[in-house]
Amino acid sequence: MKTLITGATGRLGSKIVQSVLTRIPASELAVSVRNPEKASDLKELGIDVRQADFNDPSSLEKAFAGVERLLLISADGDNETRIKQHTQAVEAAKQAGVSFIAYTSLADATDSQNLMAPPHVATEQAIKETGIPYSFLRNNWYLENEADSIKAALQGAPWITSAGSGKVGWALQQDYAEAAARVLTEDGHEFTTYELSGPLYTQEELVGHLESVTGKNITVKQVSDEEYAEAMKQAGVPDFAIPIVVGIQESIRVGSLATETSDFEAVLGRPVTPIEEALKQLVSSLS
Repeated sequence: MKTLITGATGRLGSKIVQSVLTRIPASELAVSVRNPEKASDLKELGIDVRQADFNDPSSLEKAFAGVERLLLISADGDNETRIKQHTQAVEAAKQAGVSFIAYTSLADATDSQNLMAPPHVATEQAIKETGIPYSFLRNNWYLENEADSIKAALQGAPWITSAGSGKVGWALQQDYAEAAARVLTEDGHEFTTYELSGPLYTQEELVGHLESVTGKNITVKQVSDEEYAEAMKQAGVPDFAIPIVVGIQESIRVGSLATETSDFEAVLGRPVTPIEEALKQLVSSLS
């Protein structure tokens, strides 16, 4: 029986694969990807690379055949598309006889006002309805999501936000990846929900830590949602994505990511990477 990870060539998925390989042999790991040719490096490591498309239920069921433990990484797209894709994947896992499902969800999903919450709520419910033991990994916010703002700030631009005093539990994708790897490969995580959040910071507090790391003075400019939308448009964000990035700011402002628990440390078996060390790593990767 295999352990399988979906979306294994994505930014988070690739990190999870590497973390899992420190815990189990490559021969016990499978991945499902839409384009297997993009996963040739994984195949060379001895990983079982399987083709699957979230829009093709039959390909999902075939990919999940013989899989005991499944990590379902949430897909990209609009809410309606993601709900359809995720529920199809969950049904395929049930039909294939998968005995454990871990799913990358969103902070405080069932009570969240975040515009991206609906697919996660629907997916969690679909998994529960199968009766299959599960673990919901409710990821807060990846520090890497701020890469563009960090790049701009390092070039002298102000840090523009409409998030007000809303707080976020930023952490590196590597920390989320290691947590997922542990849940996927360890016993004792059945029927669990983990709120994976780093310490909470406002935009100003995050920028203060960035200033400490870089030695640069960075101005934080709090603006209205309308002004933020215009700033993002001027920065080159595509028109279709403007409502999304503005909605994220709004959801932070109303506290949808202000979830702080000890779950992250409990799953990792260590503290989350401190924010300034995390920023050092991210800034280094951007240079």
